[in-house]
Amino acid sequence: MTHILQTKDIRKKFYNPTEFEVLKGISIDVNKGEFLTLIGKSGSGKSTLLYVLSTMDTDYTGKMIIDGEDLKGYDQDKLAKIRNEKIGFVFQFHYLLTEFTCLKNVMIPAQRLGKYSEEEIEFRSMEKLKMLGLEDQALKPASKLSGGQQQRVAIARALINDPLIIMGDEPTGNLDSKNSQIVFDILQELAHHQHQTIIAVTHDLDFAKASDRTIEMMDGLILPS
Repeated sequence: MTHILQTKDIRKKFYNPTEFEVLKGISIDVNKGEFLTLIGKSGSGKSTLLYVLSTMDTDYTGKMIIDGEDLKGYDQDKLAKIRNEKIGFVFQFHYLLTEFTCLKNVMIPAQRLGKYSEEEIEFRSMEKLKMLGLEDQALKPASKLSGGQQQRVAIARALINDPLIIMGDEPTGNLDSKNSQIVFDILQELAHHQHQTIIAVTHDLDFAKASDRTIEMMDGLILPS
């Protein structure tokens, strides 16, 4: 198995209102094409860990390697480039620009990356929407879609640059059980057939149990499995 992401002894403190260690030496290896879920009660450190793994939070000690690249000492510009190329994000709230069409929303990260022509970006965006069964909604404003459809547009947007890793923060947290299952099936398909790695924080234990591996956290530590 190829490790796509590795951490060694990740530690992080919060200092307000008092000093508090929220991550207490987290070491994990995540395989390419693995569907990994992080669970734990509120305050366990799982969302903090996800933000460290996503490279958006750099205020930690320890080591993190993504796709064989040790990120220690990288500045914000270099980390932003890695994020845009290698990591896609799906949040509990879809953060779509509701006045834009679905197609335009999906195109934005690729426009920011600047790797493809506008025509290629539009073609790739339509392909992602088609993959998620939304090609007939492409030219509708995002505000006109149901919650489940909006979350699928958010997944298409996360996929546009063909990231190695998709990180989800409660990706089904706002959905009913039917749409939660649809989103789960999409993520599982991406991991098992497209070999994209999924790392998702969830409170949904059924969602977690159906994933390839679950890491449970408590008080900033990983519980023994």
